[in-house]
Amino acid sequence: MIRRSSIRYVPGVSENETKGRLSRRNLIVGGSIVSASLLIPSSASAALDPTPRTAGSTTRIGDVTVRGVAFKNNDITMSGNVYLPKGFNKRRRYPTIVVVHPGGGVKEQVAGLYALKLAGEGFVTLAFDASHQGASGGMPRYVDDPMKRVGDFYSAVDYLTTLPYVDDERIGALGACAGSGITVKASMTERRIKALATVSAVDVGAATRKGWEGNTPESATIETLNAVAAQRSAEAAGASPVYVPYVPVLGDTTAPRDLQEAADYYLTARGRYPTSTNKMLMTSTSTLASFTGFEGADTFITQPLLIVAGSEAGSLWHSRELYAKAASKDKELFIIPGKTHMDLYDGKGATRAAAKLAPFFKRNLGA
Repeated sequence: MIRRSSIRYVPGVSENETKGRLSRRNLIVGGSIVSASLLIPSSASAALDPTPRTAGSTTRIGDVTVRGVAFKNNDITMSGNVYLPKGFNKRRRYPTIVVVHPGGGVKEQVAGLYALKLAGEGFVTLAFDASHQGASGGMPRYVDDPMKRVGDFYSAVDYLTTLPYVDDERIGALGACAGSGITVKASMTERRIKALATVSAVDVGAATRKGWEGNTPESATIETLNAVAAQRSAEAAGASPVYVPYVPVLGDTTAPRDLQEAADYYLTARGRYPTSTNKMLMTSTSTLASFTGFEGADTFITQPLLIVAGSEAGSLWHSRELYAKAASKDKELFIIPGKTHMDLYDGKGATRAAAKLAPFFKRNLGA
């Protein structure tokens, strides 16, 4: 929660920057709003495979060709990477998977890793930056609005249907972390999605209202929303925007374990990327709090569903809730023993998750 009395101004730091920094910290520690995302790096990580920086350019990662693309989402130009499998033939029609990145993330990180792994299994895949974030357009910058991201998802599927090598009847979706809530919400009404999966699922609306581990009273969010309301009025009167970061600083042992590990991922060469900004408009908090990612799943999620999570993840309650709610007759909650939320972002955890995802999509979309 934001407590005005707790704000202390730091020499050499603006009042807005101080409020933003402490507000986000209070939100993380208080359990009101959190998401496992990013901090700004000075350069790309050596741990991430190089991908195209501009639309129309291509790179190769092993047997997979990665093509930079751009597509329209109303008046916003979206930035994406299409991953083409070994032996790609533009005259064929391929099963295709949309991969949605975590809140505040970018296409080159977790989403790109899973897009690469699934392309290696014979799928065409697309990872793209959310509007207002990364290399995608949209003003103002650093907006985190889940329903806008649902619109991003629709536009990504629209784009895929224009590609002659994409089989319109065999499109699936994969969401990571907060991208899972976006993927689930969108797939309720986006019936072109024939199968969907989640990795380290998070409904960012529920996390905002209930805290990262789901044990904070929702009423605790009201004080935060009051502060957001005051900030919106201030900005309407000409005040500068306030930004808040996504993860705690390295070594902050007061943060939930998942978020400490998120800082370890995004603050170091392990996962950092130049377009990861660690900036979210404070006023986005109200749109996050109003989001209901899994509401309606008991009626509208009828597609085959695979939910992958670590047994030690503080976010595991989201995956359990989605599994319990989904109307899908073909659904599975696959828990990887000993793994945390962030363990599935790379390394052996991601390899284990991908080994489960690939046969799921092959079975439901065809190979």
